[in-house]
Amino acid sequence: MTQHFKQKLSAVALGSAIALASGSASAYNLYSENGSELNLDIEAVVGTFSSQENYFGKTGDGSDWQEGYLKAGFSGSHDINDSAAVYGGINFVSSGTWGDGDAGGNSDGSERRTALEDAFIGVRAGMVDLSIGRQNFSIGDGFLINGDALNLGEGVFPDSNRGGAYWLAARKAFDKTAIARIGGEDGLRGDLFYLGSDNKAQSEVELGGVNVEYVTEKGTFGATYIKGLDAVDNAKRDGQKTVSVRYQGNAGVENLFLSAEYADQSQGNNSADANAWYAEAGWTFADVAWSPQLTYRYTKYEDNFDSLFYGFNRGYGTWFQGEVAANYAGPFGSSAEIQHVALKASPTEVLSVGALFFDFSNSTTFGANSDGQEVDLYAEWVVNDHLIISPLIGVYSPDSDNATQNTNDDNVYAQVIAIVPF
Repeated sequence: MTQHFKQKLSAVALGSAIALASGSASAYNLYSENGSELNLDIEAVVGTFSSQENYFGKTGDGSDWQEGYLKAGFSGSHDINDSAAVYGGINFVSSGTWGDGDAGGNSDGSERRTALEDAFIGVRAGMVDLSIGRQNFSIGDGFLINGDALNLGEGVFPDSNRGGAYWLAARKAFDKTAIARIGGEDGLRGDLFYLGSDNKAQSEVELGGVNVEYVTEKGTFGATYIKGLDAVDNAKRDGQKTVSVRYQGNAGVENLFLSAEYADQSQGNNSADANAWYAEAGWTFADVAWSPQLTYRYTKYEDNFDSLFYGFNRGYGTWFQGEVAANYAGPFGSSAEIQHVALKASPTEVLSVGALFFDFSNSTTFGANSDGQEVDLYAEWVVNDHLIISPLIGVYSPDSDNATQNTNDDNVYAQVIAIVPF
């Protein structure tokens, strides 16, 4: 996973520990001898949330709710010889939502579920890695694919409940995968993949494709082709084709961060083609106290663009742009122009603080205006070896003619996420 400004806290506190990006867990080595290894993998995250406003027909004056999940299982590997090994993993997830359910009506607080999450086996031989089964998969920084992580609850539509934890995205594994990874960490590498989703909210779509990357000291260049092979009750995704090109790196300039991607999409039902793209630039003021990082990004989603399996990857704002807007109020990765400014600093080695601004224009959600602005303030704090806390407070201000929601009032929103490494 590509990290934004590769600093100590981002990868540990949110990227890996919350596991919204990579799905990795805390691992205890149970056995390691003669080329064999067995690990106990455990991951636990809880969160509490509060919103003064509700959206999309949810009744009541705001919502207060809690989410949590526990993921536990085993992973291991065995060396076949000096250059080849087999590996695999199996785990279960217990998740739930309590209280009022989330502010967008994606859950109602009654969701509980314990079910199989990952179950995969693979073999590595030289520069080739082949794997099959239930597992997470992502491309680039998650602009198009970052796991099957849309976790709706009861009542959204029949059989939509995945067990709650809508914001935390407890479940990320694709139901069926066949993945071939070719190449090493540097130079030319690629992925051939088949992904099958059992997620009703994703139309149980099946995808196939190829991803190619060229990794250099100055950055990573990538290109991806994705084709929809089948989808339940979604003609748009059946036969859909998406082609993207991207770059991420520093262009050989220390303290510079650049990231961009362009995706062009033709729909399977012969409706209008669409595209989406973003361009982002950031600078780390390494010689200033707290090493502040300032970033600007412009994103444009055309109407009818299908953002597929985008998800939380580099941290807040990727790719859920605005905690209120992207999770509850809209826009949701389609039909919008978004300007984003971020400032992040690290007062200590265990504490980072940040501020995010989003401006949504020319935006529609389900055919209605969803223009507005949002400001989010957050922290990432490693309290000790067994507790990481990330509080956030945001203010979302829809435009006066925003007809997508129940109210045009400003919304004060708060959340606190706690990660418990075992």
